[in-house]
Amino acid sequence: MEKNKDQAVIMSENNNNNKAQDPNPRFASEGCSVLLDVNDGDRLVFARLSGGAVLKIGNKNYSLKPLIGAPFGSLFQVETGEDGSFLSRILPVKKESSSNNVIDDARDNRELIDNNEAQNLTGEEIEAMRREGAKGDEIIEALIANSKTFDQKFQLSQEKYKLKKQKKYAPKLLLRRPFARRFLRVDALSLLLTMANVTAYSDVLVVDMVGGLVTGAVAERLGGTGYVCNTYKGNSPPSVEMVRMFNFTDKVIERIVQSSINELSSAKTVSPEENNHQEGVHPSTSDMVEGTPVTAEARVVVDDVVLESKIVKAPKAGAKASKEAIEMWKENGFSSLIMAAQDQDPWALAKDVLPLLSYSAPFAIYHQYLQPLATCMHNLQQGKMAINLQITEPWLREYQVLPSRTHPHMQMSSFGGYVLSGIRISTT
Repeated sequence: MEKNKDQAVIMSENNNNNKAQDPNPRFASEGCSVLLDVNDGDRLVFARLSGGAVLKIGNKNYSLKPLIGAPFGSLFQVETGEDGSFLSRILPVKKESSSNNVIDDARDNRELIDNNEAQNLTGEEIEAMRREGAKGDEIIEALIANSKTFDQKFQLSQEKYKLKKQKKYAPKLLLRRPFARRFLRVDALSLLLTMANVTAYSDVLVVDMVGGLVTGAVAERLGGTGYVCNTYKGNSPPSVEMVRMFNFTDKVIERIVQSSINELSSAKTVSPEENNHQEGVHPSTSDMVEGTPVTAEARVVVDDVVLESKIVKAPKAGAKASKEAIEMWKENGFSSLIMAAQDQDPWALAKDVLPLLSYSAPFAIYHQYLQPLATCMHNLQQGKMAINLQITEPWLREYQVLPSRTHPHMQMSSFGGYVLSGIRISTT
C-alpha cells in the first residue's frame, strides 16, 4: 500500500511539472491575439498568431511566424531576401527634432508642377533593385537622389514625401496588445470601471451587450480574483467573443461566469440532489464554475489575416455559474453592477438587476442617449432605490504632437455616450 501511495505521489508531481506554464504576458506567444498596426495607424488588424498565419500587405502575403516570441511593442519591416520578402524585426531610430529649421525654412511649393516628370528612376529599375536584394530604405534614398524637385520642396513636404515612399517600399508593422473600442470609447469604459468601484476580490454583476468588452475589462481588473457574472434576460446569453482577444489565462477565464436574471432572482432553494447534477464545482476560495474549459476554433477579425494548415484554439469564457454560487449571491448580493446595453431600456433592466446588489453597492449604467438615462434616474429617485445619482458625459480630445504642427486631430470621436451612476440603498 505504501509503495502504491509513493508511486501515486510521484505520478502527481510529474503531471504538475508537465503542465504548461502560463505564457509571459509581455511577449506574443503562439495562439494569443495581437493587434497589428500597419504603417503607423494606416490599418489595424486583429489576428491570432500561429506558424501558418499570414498577413496581406499590398499585393503580397507575409508570414506572421517571426512575431511569435517577440515582445509587445516590437517593430517589424518588410525586407527582401533570397527566398522573397519577409518581416524582419528592427530597432526604432529616434529622429532628431527639426522644429527650429522649420521656422527658418523659406522654401515653398508654389513653383512646383506635378507632371509626373520629376522622377528619373523608372519602375523597371526599382524592380531590378528589389530583385538584387536592395532594402526599402535604399530604394527610398535612390528615389530621393533621382528626384528633380525634392530639394525645392518645403521641409514638411520632404517629410511627407519620405513617409509616402516608406509606406510603399518599406512598410512597417508594429506588434501591439489587442484593445477594443467597439461601441464604447476608452474614456467611457474607464469611467464605468471607476464608478462601479471594480477592485480585486469583488463580485461584479455585468449586463454586457457590447460583445464582451465590458466583461473582459472587468475580468482584467479583477486579475483572477473575485467573479464577474454576465447576466441577461431570456434563455440565451449574449455573445462575449471579444473576451478571447484579452489573452486571459485559464485562472482568469474561470472567474467569468454567466447566469440569467431569472436564475439570480428566483427564491427557489436548491436541494442536495439537484446540486449533484449541476455542472460545476462547489463554491470555495478557488472555484465556483465549471472546471473544464471549452475550446473553440480561433478566428481572425479582419479578412487580411489568413490561417493556413494549423488551427489555434483558445479557451472560451462564460461558463454557467453553479447553483451554489447563485445561492451565495442571492444571500450576500453582488458588490457592484455595470450595465452596457445600448439597445435596451435602462430602467427596464435596472429595476430587475438592482435588487441583486448588496446594500451600499455602487452601480454604473452606460447608454448612448441621455433621455433613457434621465428617465431611469427619475424612477430611481421616485422609488428611493438609490442615492448619489448623477449622469456624466465623458469628454476626450486627441492631439497630434509634431514640431510646429501640434493641433487636435482632424477626425476623432466627438461623442462618448453617457453614464448614470449611484449607490443602491434599502427601500424598507
